[in-house]
Amino acid sequence: MSRPVMDVPDLQELLASGEPVVLLDVRWALGHTDGHKQYQRGHIPGAVFVDLEKDLAAPAGTGSGGRHPLPDPQEFQRTARRWGINSGDTVVVYDAVSGTSAARAWWLLRHAGLEAVYLLDGGVVAWHRAGVALEGGDVTPEEGNIELTWGRMPVLQMWDVPEVVAAGRLLDARAKERYRGDREPVDPQAGHIPGAVNAPTTQNLTEEGTFRSPEELRASFEALGVRRGTPVAVYCGSGVSAAHDVAALELAGYKAALYPGSWSQWSSTKGSPVAVGQQPGEWPGAGQRR
Repeated sequence: MSRPVMDVPDLQELLASGEPVVLLDVRWALGHTDGHKQYQRGHIPGAVFVDLEKDLAAPAGTGSGGRHPLPDPQEFQRTARRWGINSGDTVVVYDAVSGTSAARAWWLLRHAGLEAVYLLDGGVVAWHRAGVALEGGDVTPEEGNIELTWGRMPVLQMWDVPEVVAAGRLLDARAKERYRGDREPVDPQAGHIPGAVNAPTTQNLTEEGTFRSPEELRASFEALGVRRGTPVAVYCGSGVSAAHDVAALELAGYKAALYPGSWSQWSSTKGSPVAVGQQPGEWPGAGQRR
């Protein structure tokens, strides 16, 4: 298994080596629709724009449910070829929000069988901070020939949630105020899945917006009750930023499942229990494992 992140100096060295590299720019953030315009104003030279809503998800309400269901495998292969990915290429994905959007592309490509796919640590912000030039406009690559498989990363379905809560640790990657239920700007209900522990993606990052060290991440997740040999799964609002926690957990030495439907599916499903406040809460009718 490859390390999930690559820093700017390593990317520069890789690009200078002449090896085949595909750069993907996933300029997206919740509530913002100007990602393509941001990309056009300035992106890493050669990077292809990725539309998260269209390229990294099926239409809402299909497949795994929620606002950003997993895409159809065959459709995703066509998309990856449109990005110009060929067999043997290294793929580096980035965004402008410390990897919390690009992690969805990283996770999907890994789920589809690619091993040599990396998150650019710190994203376009780190690239710009290093003093390296950006370019404007659009990049339209030649169609690639990549053959993808499917199902390489662990996935949590809605009906599996109680088992993970009972036997392992379910992490909620959303901001604290959404986890507590103080506010809910998008989904039908506020709060969190009973038994889930809050692990905001911001806790994975340094002040510069890069990943904390594996040792720091390991200590952080262990403090939340993550243990070797027990199941770990992550959800967020719609299965996007939760992939960032999956990458951070991998850096820390843990293999975690992604719950793609996440809170958008859970809170839309009649009869699903909901907890509020900073404490995980207990699953109805059962004692919570400590």
